[in-house]
Amino acid sequence: MSISVIIHTYNSEKYLNECLESVKSADEIIICDMHSSDKTIEIAKNHGCKIIYHENVGFADPARNFAISHATSDWVFVVDSDEIIPEELWKYLREYITQEDPAEGVFIPRKNILSGKILWSWYPNRIQRFWKKGCVYWHPKVHEVPDTKGRVHYIDSKKHELAMIHYNYDNIESFIARTNKYTSLEVKKMLERGIKFSLLRLIFRPFGEFIKKYFLKKGYQDGMHGFIYSIFTAIYKFIAIAKLWEYEYQQKNKKV
Repeated sequence: MSISVIIHTYNSEKYLNECLESVKSADEIIICDMHSSDKTIEIAKNHGCKIIYHENVGFADPARNFAISHATSDWVFVVDSDEIIPEELWKYLREYITQEDPAEGVFIPRKNILSGKILWSWYPNRIQRFWKKGCVYWHPKVHEVPDTKGRVHYIDSKKHELAMIHYNYDNIESFIARTNKYTSLEVKKMLERGIKFSLLRLIFRPFGEFIKKYFLKKGYQDGMHGFIYSIFTAIYKFIAIAKLWEYEYQQKNKKV
């Protein structure tokens, strides 16, 4: 059984070399690039990757199905350019697909590194990234869970050595920079789901997010990192809902 790794890139030079080194045992590596202007393509060529291009739409999800369609292996493994795949996980997946009748999709735990520290309060952050070819459909919306045709398997999160490593946010500046883009995308999702603005949602949704991250998920065990990023996730929710209010306000005034 063979495995194709698919990596979506746009100006991804910072961690790409380390990422590619971690997946070099794949049978095929496909880089789906959104017309980078840095050294992304040079790095990919140095690693012998197959390179395809997709229109730059601001985030990777709309290009997922396009890239997967170019895979030639029996299984596909979607990896972000700021993620590292441990050798132990590779061994696990290789053994898994040789089992009799394995599930068609696999959820993998992930360690998120924020400002130089793994936030265990964000663990296991299971994500579905590994499938039998032809058994996945990826929705072209940000942060959506892809659909799997068939069964799914969950890797035991207690086996920390099997978790992907994700350089999530290098610093507070990068969190703030990405917040503006992704909260705007969250507004589109809320509109599509028929979610309306309310003052209660603006007040209690961010507060609930902080309670979940800091207390229920034990963010306090991550020290100041846990406190700051619990606050930031609450701010993220507040901004998204505030943008929903702004959109509804502007639409209402257009009709006046």
